[in-house]
Amino acid sequence: MSASTRGLNWFNALSAGAAEVVGLPASVKAADGQLGDYPARFLAVVADSDNRFPRAQNGEVGLLEGWGLAKAVDAAIELDGQNPQKRALIAIIDVPSQAYGRREEALGIHQALAGAVDAYARARLAGHPVIGLLVGKAMSGAFLAHGYQANRLIALRDPGVMVHAMGKASAARVTLRSVEELEKLAASIPPMAYDIDSYAGLGLLWETLSVSQIEQPSASDIATVEGCLIAAVKDVQGSSNDLSSRLGAPNRAASSKVRELLRAQW
Repeated sequence: MSASTRGLNWFNALSAGAAEVVGLPASVKAADGQLGDYPARFLAVVADSDNRFPRAQNGEVGLLEGWGLAKAVDAAIELDGQNPQKRALIAIIDVPSQAYGRREEALGIHQALAGAVDAYARARLAGHPVIGLLVGKAMSGAFLAHGYQANRLIALRDPGVMVHAMGKASAARVTLRSVEELEKLAASIPPMAYDIDSYAGLGLLWETLSVSQIEQPSASDIATVEGCLIAAVKDVQGSSNDLSSRLGAPNRAASSKVRELLRAQW
C-alpha cells in the first residue's frame, strides 16, 4: 500500500514561503511563517521510505517522529519565551498509526510519543494557540502524539479523513467480527465509527470544511483552510487554554455526568 502524501501536500501549501526548521528527522516537517497577521509554526509527519525504522516508513509516528515533534514544539516554546504573542502551532494531521515494532517497543516508543504529547500540552498551556488540521487519517497513538492536544480541531470533509483507535481490519480482528459487521455496529454506536460526522458528534471538532481537491489543494482550497485556521486562532485568544471546549456534546452526556460526580467526590 502506497503512503499517503496528503499531509506533505497540505504542509507545503500552507507553509509556502515559510522558513524550514532544520535539525529534524526527514519524516518530521516544521516551518515558521505567517497565518494572516499571526506568526505560525506548521508541523507535519510525512512518509520517509529511507527511515531507519521500517515500521515508520509510511507516515507512522515512531521513535524519531515522537522525539522530532517534541524538539520542534519545544523550540517554538523557547523562542517565544517572554514574547506576549506566541506563535500558533498548526499540526497538519495525516498519520495512519503509531509505529508497531519490536525495536520501537524496546527503545521506548511510549516515551517518545509521550514527549510529543507533553510538548504540545506545555505549548498550549504557555499560550500558544495549537490548532489541529485533519487532512487524512488520524489513527491511534499517532493522533494522540500529533494533534490531539490542540485547542481546536478542524477536519476536512472526505471519506479519507477518519479518526479511530485502530484501522478497520485490526479492529475487526480484535473484536472477532468481520469488517462488514463492524461497519453495521458503527452506524448506531458513534464511538465505533470512522467517519468525521460521527467524530464531530462527540464534540471534539471545532469545525469541518469541504474542499475541492483534498489530495492536492487548489488556491481556493488553501484560502478556505487558511481563513478557518485564522478564525480558530482568534477563537483561542482570550479563551481558556484547557480542552473544556470539547465537552458538552449530546453524545458525551455520560462523560459529562461522570466528570460531575468525580468533582463532587474529590
